[in-house]
Order: sequence, then structure tokens, then C-alpha cells
Amino acid sequence: MFKRTLFLLSAVLVLLIFTSTAAAQEFDFQSKSQLLMDVGSGQVLYEHNIHEKVYPASVTKIMTMILAMEALESGKASLTDMAPVSERASRMGGSQIFLSPGDRITFEEMMIGIGVGSANDGAVAMAEFLAGSVEAFVDQMNEKAAALGMSGTVFVNPHGLHDENHYTTAHDVALMSFELLRYPKIHEWITIWMDEEFLKGKIKKSEGVYLSNSNRLVRYYSGGDGLKTGYTSEAGNCVSGTAKRGDTRLLAVVMGAPGLPSLFDEARTLLDFGFANFTSVFIAKKGEVLAKVAVDKGALEFVDLVAADNLSVLLKKGSSRELEKELIVPNRVAAPLTAGQEAGALAVKSPDGEELARIALAPAQDVPRATLADFFQRIVFRWLRFGR
Repeated sequence: MFKRTLFLLSAVLVLLIFTSTAAAQEFDFQSKSQLLMDVGSGQVLYEHNIHEKVYPASVTKIMTMILAMEALESGKASLTDMAPVSERASRMGGSQIFLSPGDRITFEEMMIGIGVGSANDGAVAMAEFLAGSVEAFVDQMNEKAAALGMSGTVFVNPHGLHDENHYTTAHDVALMSFELLRYPKIHEWITIWMDEEFLKGKIKKSEGVYLSNSNRLVRYYSGGDGLKTGYTSEAGNCVSGTAKRGDTRLLAVVMGAPGLPSLFDEARTLLDFGFANFTSVFIAKKGEVLAKVAVDKGALEFVDLVAADNLSVLLKKGSSRELEKELIVPNRVAAPLTAGQEAGALAVKSPDGEELARIALAPAQDVPRATLADFFQRIVFRWLRFGR
């Protein structure tokens, strides 16, 4: 492999030392644990007791929504699918959208009910619709948690009603929140503030449901656009809150606050700290073509390499340095290739050579091995071109 310098960022930028910044900052919070993360880079800007066991309450529904979005992305479900409501779902109680046995609402309406109305009945109905049973869905929740590295989490239900064996950590809430943010459609749903006639004429409660968002950040915080609140007497008040200003999106997790005023005050304090001191610099978008590479014995002679994920670098406001973007790609790759297979990298470095971030580059499409017909066609084409 060889390295090619792509270009230097011309903007005046600042390098960030994350560990010292987080350690130096102190807040007088009343909640059990807190975490502030820059979503673009995944960098943690502040943390306190983030590995302490806490009860998630309805923040649990972030994982329920992740599995629902995966089903949507894979084609297993569609926005217009009609999800049935069972007797079990209708009996959940707590926060709900008052579904009755036999009601059928669309996948999209169910997601709005879960995300905005924190519907326990909706969460159970979604679990049964996607997995056949709540128990099977909970197994999938725990499998996904393990895949995301949520080592301090155990789920026993899809809604978050209290159970001693159902717990998580602020760290793990951040991990699953980060995963849900991969789906921009989520913000369209969870920023709905109020709907006085939600599901009117669509369920047995014919007058509909008064839907009101419990996440004050989406209404009263500049740039607030998510994500999920939760409350039980055992869990206290919890929020995984997001806000976006320019290219900078921050995630604030507050678990176990003693009341709603302190919950949102602490979330706002964390977000204010992040926006005041840091800025996120966008580097590359997932799927963006960044290079081209020759393919040995492939059905294509060349294939585009695209960014395998979004990439941003978080920088501290204040002093300035330039950043260098560097493509790391081989001269040639051998067929067969599959889309998504790592075939290079894009690295972001400081002028002194310190690597700050990196993402993989992947083929934009599958490239099978060339057939004899492919080789013959190339020979003929080159001969005809030479003849000109």
C-alpha cells in the first residue's frame, strides 16, 4: 500500500486533547451519571459515573427503535405495514397511546407513538410484530446490545417498566443512542411536539390520542432534535438528548435526576458546554467517492472507493492548526471484491503527523472475477482504440 496526500484543510483549526478537557471540567450535578459526546467523532467530552448500574426506564425504547429501524432498512418491514395490537400489548399501562386489542396501525405511526408518546403498548406491539413475541424480541435486544459493546446492560422488556434485572449504564445509553442516530428519519418523528388528534379514526378510541412530547429539548433548546426521556420511581428522570448546530451534533446523557427541572437543566448545561468550547469539522460523508483503484482480474478494470462511514473531527475552539487528509490505498486490488469490504482508508492527521481519525474505504459495488468473455472484450476494445 502507498500513501497519497489528498489536500490540506485551508481553514484555521484547533486540535483537541480530549482526556485533559474532560478531566478538568467539573459540574455540580444532582443526577447519578452524565455523559457528553460529540456524535460526529464519537469523542466523549465529559463523563461522570458512566459505568455505574442504573435503571433506564423508557430510555430502553432507544433499543426498541434501533431494531425497528434495522427491520425497515433490511426490507423486513415498511412504513405502511399494519402492525396488530394484542391483548398483552393493550394491557401494558403506564405511558401509552391507548391501543385496544385488534387495533392495527402503521409501522410509522407505531414509531411515532413509541418515540414521542413513549408508548409501552406500542413498544410491545412493535416487538410482537417484528419478532413474533416479546421474549424473542428481548433476545434480539440483548444480542444487539452485545454487538454494540454494551457490556453493562441487560434488557428484560422492550418498554422499560421497572424490573430489578433490567438495567444499563450512561456509557451504554450513549452507545445505543449513537447507533440510533445512524437513521436520520428518527429526527422527523421524535421532534413532533404535539398532536391533539393522533390516530383519530384509526383506533377503537375513535377520538384519537393527545400526543405530547416529554423531551423539552426539542422545543426549548436551540438545535434540540432528540432523543428519548424516561422515568420510573426507581430510575428517576433520564434523558438521552441531542442537539445540532451547524456541523456539530452533541449527545447528552443524564441518568437518575431527582426531578424534571434538574434533568433538563443538566442536559442543557452539558450541551452548552460542548457548543461553547468545541466545533465539529466535517471530513467525509458515508458513500462519498474518495478514490479509484485498479482491479486485477476483475469484471471491472477500476472501481470507485467510497467512505464506509461518516467522518468528522472535533476541534477545540481557540488556537489554530491545519489538518491533513491522507488517502491510504493500494496500487491494485484483486477480484473478487464485495461492496463494503475494506480496501483502503482515509486518515486525518495533524501537521506533526499525529493521526486524529480514520475511516475505511470500500468498493462502491461488487466486482466479480472477470470471465473469458470479459478478457476477450477488453482485448478487442484496446485493439480498436489502438487502430485509431
